[in-house]
Amino acid sequence: MINTGTPVSPGTGVVLKAPLSGYILPLEQVPDPVFAQKMVGDGISIDPVSQVLIAPCDGEIIQLHPSHHAVTLKTAEGLEILMHIGLDTVTLRGEGFKPKVKMGDRIQTGDPLIEFDIDYVALHAKSLLTQIVITNSDQVATFQTNSGKVTVGETVILELTLTSKVSENIPIFTETITSDEIIIPNPTGLHARPSAVLANLAKKYQSKIRLQRGDQDANIRSVVGLMGLEVNHGDRVVLVAQGPDAAAAIAELCDAIRSGLGEEGTAPIAAPASVAQRDISAPPPRRRSDDPNLILGVAASSGVAVGQTFRVREQEIEVPERGGNPNSERRKLEAAIKQAQLEVEALRANVHGQGDPSKSAIFAAHQELLEDPELIDIATSTIDKGKSAAFAWKQTFTNSAEQLAKLQNELLSQRANDVRDVGQRVLRILTGVTSTGPIYPDNTILIAEDLTPSDMATLDRSKVIGFCTVAGGATSHVAILARSMGIPAIAGTEPQVLDLPDGTWVILEGNKGTLQLNPTSAEMEQVKTLQIEIAKKREQDVANAMKPAITTDGYRMEIVANIGNQLDAETAVQLGGEGVGLLRTEFVFMDRSSAPTEDEQTEIYSNIAEVLGKERPLIIRTLDVGGDKPLPYLPIPHEENPFLGERGIRVGFDRPEILRTQLRAILRSASSGNLKIMFPMIARLEEIKMAKAMLEEEREKLNAPAVSVGIMVEIPAAAMMAEQFAQEVDFFSIGTNDLTQYTLAMDRGHPKLAPFVDGLNPAILRLIDLTVKGATKQGKWVGVCGGIASDPQAIPLLMGLGVKELSVSVPNIPSIKAQIRELSLVQCQKLAQKALNAETGADVRAL
Repeated sequence: MINTGTPVSPGTGVVLKAPLSGYILPLEQVPDPVFAQKMVGDGISIDPVSQVLIAPCDGEIIQLHPSHHAVTLKTAEGLEILMHIGLDTVTLRGEGFKPKVKMGDRIQTGDPLIEFDIDYVALHAKSLLTQIVITNSDQVATFQTNSGKVTVGETVILELTLTSKVSENIPIFTETITSDEIIIPNPTGLHARPSAVLANLAKKYQSKIRLQRGDQDANIRSVVGLMGLEVNHGDRVVLVAQGPDAAAAIAELCDAIRSGLGEEGTAPIAAPASVAQRDISAPPPRRRSDDPNLILGVAASSGVAVGQTFRVREQEIEVPERGGNPNSERRKLEAAIKQAQLEVEALRANVHGQGDPSKSAIFAAHQELLEDPELIDIATSTIDKGKSAAFAWKQTFTNSAEQLAKLQNELLSQRANDVRDVGQRVLRILTGVTSTGPIYPDNTILIAEDLTPSDMATLDRSKVIGFCTVAGGATSHVAILARSMGIPAIAGTEPQVLDLPDGTWVILEGNKGTLQLNPTSAEMEQVKTLQIEIAKKREQDVANAMKPAITTDGYRMEIVANIGNQLDAETAVQLGGEGVGLLRTEFVFMDRSSAPTEDEQTEIYSNIAEVLGKERPLIIRTLDVGGDKPLPYLPIPHEENPFLGERGIRVGFDRPEILRTQLRAILRSASSGNLKIMFPMIARLEEIKMAKAMLEEEREKLNAPAVSVGIMVEIPAAAMMAEQFAQEVDFFSIGTNDLTQYTLAMDRGHPKLAPFVDGLNPAILRLIDLTVKGATKQGKWVGVCGGIASDPQAIPLLMGLGVKELSVSVPNIPSIKAQIRELSLVQCQKLAQKALNAETGADVRAL
C-alpha cells in the first residue's frame, strides 16, 4: 500500500505578510520550549503593538481554538499556518479574545481573524508574544525570515520555498491495536503545547496512529488536527495504532497522555464519570476546631506567647488611571524602582546585621523582583497606552501576585506575598504616600490576612511577641524570618481569626499551630511561669558558657559555631564557642554586585581569625552556591534539578578563577589564626584530589605554610567511601541537612515532604556511623555542622556514634554545652546502638 502526501510543485513559493504590527523575535528566543524547540513547527514570533490578528495570506480556516487565542489556516499549496496569540493564553478561556472567523471560512490576505484586548492579555497571560508557525514544516524546503519592526498587512515576514513530499512505501498491517480509555488530565485540555509534545513523541514510530474522541479522530502527528478535536480536561479518548510498532507506540503514548504531557498542574485522573472533576479535585478541607476558643493553623515558628491581639490592615493606595506624557511616566517608574532598590538593600543590610545573614537572602530575592523584566515590560506597555505609572504598576504587580497565588505549588504560591511587598513599596514611592506603621501596644500578638517580609524586618520587637496569619505556611519567607527572630508564629489559620476584636487575650503556641482564645488567668499564669523558667535556665546556661562541655564520665566534646560574618564570631566567643566549625563564605559573596577581590577576602578571613585567636579553630568552607543559593554575578544556566547540578565544588571547578582567588585569600590569612579549609559537595575521590591540587598550586605560588584540609560529608557517596576519603583529608564535617535530603530523595523545602525529612532517620544515622568508623580507621576526626548538631534529641546519639565536634547555631552554644555536662558517654553509646537498629525517625526520637 502506498500513501502520498498532498502534491506540491518543487520550488513553489509562499509569501506571508505580518498579521500584526510589532517586532519580530526568532522562534528560538520564545520563553516556551515547545515553540522554541520548534516542536509545533518552524516560523517566527511577533511582539505585537496592534490588537487585530489578520490573515497573512489567502486560505481556509481549518482550526479555531475554543479559547479563541489560536487559529490555523490552510493555503492552496497545502501549508498549515498556526497563529498563536500569547503564551499560556489558553488559560484565559476566551476572555479578551473576539474571533472574526469560523471553521471552514475562506479568507483573503488582510482579513481580520481575531480581535483581542491587548491590555487584558498582557496583564493576565505569561506573554503577548504571538507565534506564526508552519505546522507541516516538512513541506518547506527553505525559510527566509524578516527581522526588526513590522507593519500589519504590509511587511513580508516569511518567504517559503516548498518541496515535493517524498512518497513512502508503508506495508499494510491488518492488526489494529486500540488503547484503554484515557481521561485527559490537562487543566485546559490538549491545546497547542501538549498537542505538540504528543505529536513529536509519535513521530519516532512507523505505525499509523490516530486519537479518537467519540466519533471524531485525528492523526496524532498533526498538531492542528489534535487541536481541532477540542479535547478538554476530563474528556475520554482512545489511541488506535496500526503498524509494526503499534504496541510500543500505544504503551508510551498512553502513559504520556495520562501524565499530562509535561504540563504543570496536571495529575492523572481516575475518577468515575459520575463524579464532577471539580469536586473530586478539591483540596482537603482545612482542619477546624470544634472548640470555639481554639483556632487551628500550621506551626510556622516555635515558642509560646501570651498577649493581646492586634489586627494588621493593608494600606490601600488610590491611584489615578490616566497618565501624562508616556516618557515622563516611564521615568517616574524607573526612579521609583531605583529608590525601592535602595530601601530593600537597607532592609537587607539590617537583617544581615542582626546576626542571621542567611535571612538577608530573602531581600536579595526582592531585589531580583525589582529587576524582573517581565513586570517592568508589562507596566511600561500599559504606560504607553496612556495610563499613569502608578496605575500601570499597581495593576501589573497585583495581577502577577494573583496568578502566583493560584498556583498549586505551595512554595511558588507563597511567593505572591513577596510580589505584593515589593509592589506596594514601589507604589508608595510613586504616589508619595508615607508608610504609616501602626503603634503596637505591649504584648501584641499580630493578626493579619498575611504579613510581608518588610513588615517582619521593621517590627517593634519590644512590643510584638507573636503573630498569626490566615495565609502563608511553614515555608513562607515570613515564617522563615519569624524563626530567625525567635518570634512564635502560626499560619494558615481559620479565617474567623480576622474577626477577633483588638485586645482579645490569647495564648499562641507556635509548636502546636494553635491560638487559644479567652484563656483563664490560671492558664495564662501557667504559661508565663514556664516562660520564666525557660528564661532562668537560659541565664544559667549563659553564666556557665565558658565551662567546657565534659560529660559526667569525663568525655569532652568540642562545641563550635556555624557563622557567616565577624559579628557572629564575636558573639560565639562571648557565648562560650570554642571555635568555628563552619564559616559560610557564600555570605561574603552575597551582598554585592561583583565577586569580592582577593584582598577583600583576605581582610575578612583575617579579621575573623583574629577574633577567635590562635587557639580556636576556624574552618572556612569554600564558596557553596548553586541549587537554592544563586549569585546574580555568577550566572548558572537553568537546570531541571539544580540540587543535583552545578553547585558547591562543581561551581569552583567550572569557574576556577573564583575558587583559586578564594584559596589564595585563605592561605594569606592563615598566619592570623588556626585556619582550616573545607570543600563542599564532594562526591568523588577525583574531586578532592583536584581541589587539593589547586590548593597546593596556589600555596606554592605564595610560599605559604600548609593548612589542614577537610570535606563536607553531605552526599551519601562520600559517607559510603569514608575510609578512602579519610586517606586524602584531615577531617570530615557532616552536613546533615543535605545528607538527609539526598539520602531520602526528599527536598527539605517541599511543602508536603518536608515533615518526613528527619535527620534522625535510621538511614542517616547509619551513614554517620559509617563515616565515623571510616575516619577512625585512618586516625581522622568527624564533626557535624548540620541542623541536628543543634537538636537536643540528636546530641546524645551523635556523641554515642563517636562524633568529636558539634558546630551549632550561635545562640544555642550555652544550652548545648549545659546539656552535654549532664550526659554520660557510656549511656549515649548504648542509646546510639539502639537508634541504629530502629525502624523510623519517630522510633529514634521516642528513645
